[in-house]
Amino acid sequence: MSLLDYLKPVDINTEVNRCRTTKGAILLDVRTDEEYRRGHIGGARNIPVEKIDNAENLLHDKSAPLFVYCQSGARSRKAVSKLKKMGYTDVKNIGGIETYQGQLQRGKR
Repeated sequence: MSLLDYLKPVDINTEVNRCRTTKGAILLDVRTDEEYRRGHIGGARNIPVEKIDNAENLLHDKSAPLFVYCQSGARSRKAVSKLKKMGYTDVKNIGGIETYQGQLQRGKR
């Protein structure tokens, strides 16, 4: 992998597909409950970044692959940092839903 690969922006569409084909992977939406209700990627779990400290109550396997997104990528970056400090070992910021090209689901979980 070259330096350019690290500098290339993450494509949420590619990463959602990768999540769906990765055994045991969890798609995690860290936007607010209201934002999640208005529209989220199908199959995503919602833990708002403000409540990420409670992740251990919902995400028991700290080695499970976590694909984390928010609206633009800023909150998911913050959540990924916190999750890694909490001991989660396979956590990836996949950016913001604003560039997602798939159909969104509405409603709570």
